[in-house]
Amino acid sequence: MLAILIVGCGVLGLVIGSFLNVVIYRVPRGQSIVAPASACPSCASPILARDNVPVLSWLWLRGRCRHCAAPISVQYPLVELTTGALFAGAAARLGVAWDLPAFLALAAGLVALAWIDAQRLILPRAVVYPTLIAVAALLTLAAAASHQWHHLLVGVVCAAAWGLLFFLMNLASPRILGFGDVRLAPVLGLALGWLGVGDVLLGFFAANLIGAVLGIALIATRTIRRDQPVPYGVFLAAGTLLALYAGPELLAPFQGLHL
Repeated sequence: MLAILIVGCGVLGLVIGSFLNVVIYRVPRGQSIVAPASACPSCASPILARDNVPVLSWLWLRGRCRHCAAPISVQYPLVELTTGALFAGAAARLGVAWDLPAFLALAAGLVALAWIDAQRLILPRAVVYPTLIAVAALLTLAAAASHQWHHLLVGVVCAAAWGLLFFLMNLASPRILGFGDVRLAPVLGLALGWLGVGDVLLGFFAANLIGAVLGIALIATRTIRRDQPVPYGVFLAAGTLLALYAGPELLAPFQGLHL
C-alpha cells in the first residue's frame, strides 16, 4: 500500500510540476495561469498534448521546440522532477495520513516560490497566499478527521510567532529581509508547527545556516557582491523541506528536551 502511495504521489508531483512551470513563468510577468494555452515563447506555436508529458516530452524533443527548434530550458524537466521527488518523499515520510495533502500543497508552493525567488528575488502574493490558504484548509481538515486539534493550535501559534518575528526583522532591516519573506513566514510556521516546535526551530536554523554557508561561498568566489541581495526565500524553502524530510533524524539527539 505504501509503495503504491509513493509511486502515485510521485506521478502526481510530475504533473503538478508541469503546472508549476506555468506558474513560475507567468505569475512574475502578471499573466494569467489559466489562459491562453501554453505556447512556445519563441514562435508562439501551441504546445501539443503529446509534447506536454512531464520530463518525457522534453527528452523526446531533445530540449527543442517541435516547430521552430528553439531550445527549451532545462528548468522545465528539473521543476517536474523536483516536484515529483518531493511528493514521493512526503508520501514515504508521512504514509497514509490525513495531513499528507497539506504537505504536498506546501511542497508545490515552495518549489514555485523558490524558483521565482532565485530568478527574480521576489515572492509573489499570488503564490504565497494560495499556498497559505491551501495548507491551512487541509491541515484544518486533517485536524477534524484525526482529532489532532492540538497540532493545529501549535501550528497557528507558530505561524503567528514566525510572522511577528519576520515582521520585526523586516522592520529592522528591510534591505536584508524583504516583505515577501514576511508573508511566507506564517505558511512555514503553520506547517512546521503542526509537526512540532522542534521542527519549527530546526527549519529556521537550517534556513539561516544554508543561507550563510552559500552566501559566504558565493562571496568568496566573487559570484555575488557582499552588498548584493540574496534569495532568502530559497533558503527558507530548503530549511523547511529539510525539517519535513529529515526532522525526526536530526532532532533525535534532542528528544530529551521535549521540543
